[in-house]
Amino acid sequence: MLMLLSILFPLLAGLALLLSGVEKRRVRELWVLSVAVITAVLALSGVFFGSGESFVALRLGAELHLSLRADGLASVFAVMVSVLWVIASFYALEYMKHEGQESRFFAFFLMSFGVTLGVAFAANLLTMYLFYELLTLATLPLVMHAMDEKARFAGKQYILYSMTGAALGFVAMIYVLAYSGNADFVLGGALDLSRIGDKNVMQLVFVLGFFGFGVKAAIFPFHSWLLSASVAPTPVTALLHAVAVVKSGVFAVMRLTYYSFGASLLFGSWAQVVVLCAAAFTVAYGSAMALRSPHFKRRLAYSTVSNLSYILLGVAVMTPAGLVAALAHMLFHAVNKITLFFGAGAVYYRTGREYVYELEGYGRVMPGTMAAFTFTALGLMGLPPLSGFMSKWSLATAALDSGLSMGWVGAGALILSALLTALYLMSIVYSVYFPRRDFCPAEDLRENRDPNGWMMGPFAALCLSAALLSLWAKPLLELLARLTAGGV
Repeated sequence: MLMLLSILFPLLAGLALLLSGVEKRRVRELWVLSVAVITAVLALSGVFFGSGESFVALRLGAELHLSLRADGLASVFAVMVSVLWVIASFYALEYMKHEGQESRFFAFFLMSFGVTLGVAFAANLLTMYLFYELLTLATLPLVMHAMDEKARFAGKQYILYSMTGAALGFVAMIYVLAYSGNADFVLGGALDLSRIGDKNVMQLVFVLGFFGFGVKAAIFPFHSWLLSASVAPTPVTALLHAVAVVKSGVFAVMRLTYYSFGASLLFGSWAQVVVLCAAAFTVAYGSAMALRSPHFKRRLAYSTVSNLSYILLGVAVMTPAGLVAALAHMLFHAVNKITLFFGAGAVYYRTGREYVYELEGYGRVMPGTMAAFTFTALGLMGLPPLSGFMSKWSLATAALDSGLSMGWVGAGALILSALLTALYLMSIVYSVYFPRRDFCPAEDLRENRDPNGWMMGPFAALCLSAALLSLWAKPLLELLARLTAGGV
């Protein structure tokens, strides 16, 4: 019931905010923060006090039902979403003051929170698919918030790509339902392998499902919607690129691979080669395009494309070590990337500047923002002993230890991407702190400063979280290994 409440409460609270059209800012701020905190408490309580058994919310037939469960994988995703969504709420309340239509924005902001938790707590493929589709509808108004030409184009592209991916995912779901009965998630796979005649057909269906759910994970060539979505307000892009939509995509691929089809059906097959190649290529491609992009948020968006395929690469290795490494990078990337996007948003909020070449000398006038950006950039690069290093090392080790020839290709892509990541992030940091000798700051640069506590507080919380994850990276990896091995 706690899991169900954590989903329904923000949905109803967001709907109430949308219908009421509250105009008083203080009332709206109190409402949004209260709902976000209560939802997080409900979700965390469901994780820590749940029994690990399924809760059937609605029966659709003898075998089909919508049900919820907090197993090991769900717990990791739900905790990540709950903590980061509350932090993002504080940041968004200040940032959205200059965007307008705040009641509409925060209504869908809260509803998206509940739907994302629905994806996390889904106990079977049918339930996850339902919330996966609802997430597209809940986040579409956030992507199109400005309702200008760019926002409308981004919204059209987002819905088109999402519908295409959903269609492919639907095919995979139907096959899993046909060969498993109710499609409940089972560690090791839910399919009845004795009923499968031609394994090549099922492997083809898996590839379709991988790319279908991989659309939200921005795998090449289905990544361009994520770049267009960067026109949305920064709190939205931060959640899209770090927490909600893209992580729901990689989470769905994890469920499909390890809990529906099962690694035993796929390991060593042509299907595994296909998805490994796609993930490895996207890892390198995203990093190379990030290095080429002069637009601040677009560079970070390409970085997200690359890092999401780090996670997909770990999933496609199809070993326990690969799943643990993928989960670890999902967590570490979320904390680091949301901070980087908040940094880009803070610069735009204070100065209106959007391009990397406009950031020269900003370390002097926005020291707090740039310090947070630099720290988490080093973490995302994988500088030892920060958290990003541990997850990237684990991913490369899992790929090499798999015994697959494609594992070497994957490890090579990770190494190349790590070098490119250092270039596209450290070029920003160097420009910020070490401007040219003949650099003469513009008048507006002399007057700018860090934003207020509503936005700086989340920076402090996220940097502290990144530091703690770095200090406890090894125990966390051991915990993830236990959670994924036991399934609860």
